[in-house]
Amino acid sequence: MSEGEGNAALIARFYAALARRDAAGIIVCYHAQASFSDPVFTALDARGVATMWRMLCERGKDLAIVASDIAADDAKGHAHWVADYTFSGTGRHVTNRIDATFEFRDGLIARHVDRFSLWRWAGMALGAKGLLLGWLPPVRAAIRAQAAHALAAYAARPA
Repeated sequence: MSEGEGNAALIARFYAALARRDAAGIIVCYHAQASFSDPVFTALDARGVATMWRMLCERGKDLAIVASDIAADDAKGHAHWVADYTFSGTGRHVTNRIDATFEFRDGLIARHVDRFSLWRWAGMALGAKGLLLGWLPPVRAAIRAQAAHALAAYAARPA
């Protein structure tokens, strides 16, 4: 198996673990110095990445994942994925369409960037308020601040 095929298999294992809500299986796909960013969690280090996936797997009771267009070479990879779930903050259904890029080091994910429309997500997750105001920088900042607060509270809870 070439290094690119191995990296594509790593991406597929990552999404299979996410589909099972297997945080441990997700975390082992990441390098010890990994980073993650998306429109909500804009700059997570390896510790933040692990905490985020633990939190999302634990809270995502009805999370359904479909990954497609997985490809990689020896240094970079990409995938498209769709996450269907109920947003716990409002009980509203979300279908989030995400484009992911990956960079690899030592056979693991070193950098992971997810891209999706935060405005579209806000419309689904928050309803009319999100649809009407989700494009405004203060609303986007509030979404990010609330997510950062939830992540910090999750990380601070007793083990």
